[in-house]
Amino acid sequence: MSRINTNVSSMVAQNALGRSNGQLQTALNRLSTGLRINAGKDDPAGLIGSENLRRDITATRRAIGNSERASHMIATADSALGQVSNLLNDIRGLIVEAANSGVLSGEQIAANQLQVDSSLEAIDRIAKTTTFQGRSLLDGSLDFQTTAGGVNGVGLDTVRDLRINVANLGTLGSLDVQVNIVNEAEQAELTVAANAFTNNALNDDLVIKLAGRDGAEVFTFQAGATVDDVVNAINLVKDATGVEAVNNNGVIEMNSISYGTKSFIDVEVISEGGSGTFAANLSSNRDTGADVNATVNGVRANGDGNRLSINTSTLSLELTVDQGSNTTVDFTIEGGGAVIQLGPDVVSNQQARLGIQSLNTGSLGGESGRLYELRAGNGKDLFADPTNAAKIVDEVITKVVELRGRLGAFQKTTIDSNIVSLSDLLNNLTEAESSIRDADFASESAMLTRAQVLVQSGTSVLAIANQNPQNVLSLLR
Repeated sequence: MSRINTNVSSMVAQNALGRSNGQLQTALNRLSTGLRINAGKDDPAGLIGSENLRRDITATRRAIGNSERASHMIATADSALGQVSNLLNDIRGLIVEAANSGVLSGEQIAANQLQVDSSLEAIDRIAKTTTFQGRSLLDGSLDFQTTAGGVNGVGLDTVRDLRINVANLGTLGSLDVQVNIVNEAEQAELTVAANAFTNNALNDDLVIKLAGRDGAEVFTFQAGATVDDVVNAINLVKDATGVEAVNNNGVIEMNSISYGTKSFIDVEVISEGGSGTFAANLSSNRDTGADVNATVNGVRANGDGNRLSINTSTLSLELTVDQGSNTTVDFTIEGGGAVIQLGPDVVSNQQARLGIQSLNTGSLGGESGRLYELRAGNGKDLFADPTNAAKIVDEVITKVVELRGRLGAFQKTTIDSNIVSLSDLLNNLTEAESSIRDADFASESAMLTRAQVLVQSGTSVLAIANQNPQNVLSLLR
């Protein structure tokens, strides 16, 4: 080449050196940051994918943290509920001891009543002071709020107990609930016709065994015993058998005290004199009650006496209606509950709204009454009515245990499994994001070495190319 105005060789060498310097700079950036993508130009499609994955990773980490906090909250509530259970068991023992009134003095029963009052105060105190991160857990503030509304806004006056465990209020923030009772609960019922008696008296000696839900009793009647004698004998031990009787114009009507299929009456005539007509006029030897048959928002509910329950992904509740009621119940859930964000997306199907009922003595109770009625001076203290006091405590213990079990089941099957699932998801998302965005040091180190060699050789070649025009001077000598 004998031209000097344009050094093409130098231009080629410069371009090659520029590319090598660019490759060297890229390798240095990737090795210094550990990232394959440091700018959008490095991999536009990869950048979009990795940023979306990073968004999912951040949300998933927060969701795991939410579940862990929720687990701690439930553990706090469970610890308090355990203490309440201990206090209730102590009260139950004191009631049984106080029932031994033929042996205990009035002062001793009064001492037991004082302990009961102290335990009730402790339960109220636990309900007020159990908090998590400054939020009360057992004072009813996390219970669902309901109003008479729904479809027709009727029937709440027939509800004796309502517990809403879970409700998905969706984007509307409320949920209409309609409880349609198809068939009311029934008692077990047997009758003895008036013909079993002559002139209101048994014709012959009679021995029967009467069994009910709570126990059995054997009765022995002599010939001449009246209808009222039989009725009074049955009612005398109705608390032990669960069966009561009335005299309806000479007809003995026996009914189970409770309702539902668990309630029954079984009459076995063990012996009867030859002239007796009791067995022949007995309507049946056995009868069983019937559970309430109802639907909740079109879904068939589980019936247990006058109590019905439903458990779906959107609504879980337990409701007790008046004895034998067939009134439709309509109400609206307008809010409340503890909202727990389980998933990475803020949508209703990735949230759980958990209801925790109040644990104070004015709210705890069941069909037999409320726990506060056991305080001194009330109608069901140890002096006035220890029998019903025991029933109230039994119902309350059942409710507290059920609440502990429900919270524990939610903690184990929902929260703990959610943490495991989200942790696996986080690992997979992180691995996917790393494969797109992170630098492969083995590959980048090789690229660095290659770029360094190319830069060094390019620099030497450029120096040689820049010397080429000087060869033209030899033609001028």
